[in-house]
Amino acid sequence: MLDFQNISVHYGHQDVLTNVSFRVNKGERVGVVGPNGSGKSTLFKIILGELSTDHGELIIEEKPTIGSTRQHPEPDTPEESLLEYAMRGVPGFCELEAKMKALEVRLDAGETAVLKEYGEVQTEFEHLGGYDLETRVKVALGGLGFSVEEFSKPFASFSGGWRMRAELSRVLASEPDLLLLDEPSNYLDLPAVEWLQRYLKLYRGTLMLISHDRYLLKSLTNIIVEVDACTCTRYEGDLDWYLREREVRYQHLLAAKENQDHHREQLQRFVDRFRAQATKAAQAQSRQKLIDKIDEERIVLPKRYTRSGRLRLAEPPPSGIEMFRCENLFFSYDGVKNVLHDVTFNIARGDKVALIGYNGLGKTTLMRIIAGTRQPTAGKAVLGHNVVCGYLSQEFAETIPPDLTVYRNAKNAIPPGMNEKNFRNQLGAFGFDENDVEKPAGVLSGGEKIRLAFLRLFLQCPNFLLLDEPTTHLDLDGRRLLQEALQKYKGTILLVSHDIEFVRAVATSIIEITREGVRTFPGGYDYYSEKKAQRDEAAKTVSPPVTNRAPQSVGNPTDEAQKLTPKELRQQRAAERAKIAPRVKELKKRVETAERKLEELQAALDTASEELFNPKPTTNFAEVNRQVRTIQFEIDRYTADWEEAAEELERITS
Repeated sequence: MLDFQNISVHYGHQDVLTNVSFRVNKGERVGVVGPNGSGKSTLFKIILGELSTDHGELIIEEKPTIGSTRQHPEPDTPEESLLEYAMRGVPGFCELEAKMKALEVRLDAGETAVLKEYGEVQTEFEHLGGYDLETRVKVALGGLGFSVEEFSKPFASFSGGWRMRAELSRVLASEPDLLLLDEPSNYLDLPAVEWLQRYLKLYRGTLMLISHDRYLLKSLTNIIVEVDACTCTRYEGDLDWYLREREVRYQHLLAAKENQDHHREQLQRFVDRFRAQATKAAQAQSRQKLIDKIDEERIVLPKRYTRSGRLRLAEPPPSGIEMFRCENLFFSYDGVKNVLHDVTFNIARGDKVALIGYNGLGKTTLMRIIAGTRQPTAGKAVLGHNVVCGYLSQEFAETIPPDLTVYRNAKNAIPPGMNEKNFRNQLGAFGFDENDVEKPAGVLSGGEKIRLAFLRLFLQCPNFLLLDEPTTHLDLDGRRLLQEALQKYKGTILLVSHDIEFVRAVATSIIEITREGVRTFPGGYDYYSEKKAQRDEAAKTVSPPVTNRAPQSVGNPTDEAQKLTPKELRQQRAAERAKIAPRVKELKKRVETAERKLEELQAALDTASEELFNPKPTTNFAEVNRQVRTIQFEIDRYTADWEEAAEELERITS
């Protein structure tokens, strides 16, 4: 589908991609990984035609429909609703819908001559999935955290993060042949990430996913393309295979680089020694040409190795057993609407707690209350004895002055009384050596910035870390570095993160904030997921109608039931069966229809698949693939209908 052939891209004097060649085949699910700033988004810009290459070309086969999110989504008009905006994600949908309505008006007026045109437009509308587009859009909006009441609100009234969610929902609902997603989880909370993962699992097109989220990469991709050191390397396996294989590849690269450097050093010594001697000048010149050739083909180690660092968190100072307690806590920004409502829980020393819930339910507000930057409007919020909070906000990268050096940024955070030797030791503990301390903070990578942020934090000697989305600016290796440090940390942690693998590895207990209230789960993330699934299943279960006893009066139900004779009880049960008989008949018909259609569709799918695997000279692969996608969509639709009807039938007849 996509064939990158010797592509090079330069920004000024900076090389971004150099002689990049790799292929993405139709139907593959590709994870694009690499350090921040390595050129991952540049690949997407080339595919979308937003950036031209300096050398080489990209061949896009079969003219697929391409879906991708825009960075700054805007409505067509100030009045355009959220739902209207999201439904505009399918190219040509609005135009076709308007054309159909205009033709329907003419048909109603008796203009039968437009009947053929109407049929053609209707067929095209159906091909776009127009009749179920609204349903798909609503499912996507709901899964990404929008309430039904918000569907009719003006799109312009939503904040940037929620606009990006809406942009993502319209791209997903359009079901393109090629889906390009650049860090889709950045603006999502953890429940929305879970929903996105389930949704993309069912996507049948070609997926390219730029992400540092290991949960999404592990569960959604089976090919990894690493972008690093101006090149792209394709790994024919999932994330775990890539992580193992890249270490093997690095060792080979390292050995080859050492040999190359050694050979160049020998050549350079000869040139330096004999270039001034007339008898050796020709040989020296020949060796200089070899040096120039080596320099052109110089082996470059991946940035993730050259920028590797360490993050060693200091021992926490002693504190009491209870770190924080809140009782019947309320908070409101405007005095009218409560962001937090009747919250009660406590955190003990050594706990590592993840705070989970949809955005807008008060996770960050609660963090700020614990950190002391906000005060509750009602109830209690109490820190324990000798508790020192270290608060890392979502905007930590923006709170580091970019023009100040690493040394000065850290120096400004030291407490009174710390001597220079201890301060230098802390710099070293967080991986900053004499070559790093004079760097301006603005040139640091995401991993280096978070090490600097944690250094500034730990200079205050905290024993209770409050971490709000600490992985947002980190690549895969930066997240691993932070994860390992927090696992070893002996203090207390309360964190908010949309990275499921990170939460699963660090958190030992979960606090869930919902619209109904706050719940505490004493186990880790897997325990929470298990209990949540059980709770959701129980909530779906509706008690069957009572068919073995008479209606009970409010006053004395037992006496009322005892007055009915066996004959009256049989008559009552018969009346109840007769009441639900039409619904039972309807559900049985739905089940039978769905089963019959599923058999027909499966037979059609087998036939189409056979043609793909054993093509004839006349086989139109594009058409057969379209048939397969259509059949699979119909199978999913009838399967869902069958499950819904069969479940209700079992419930009302049991």
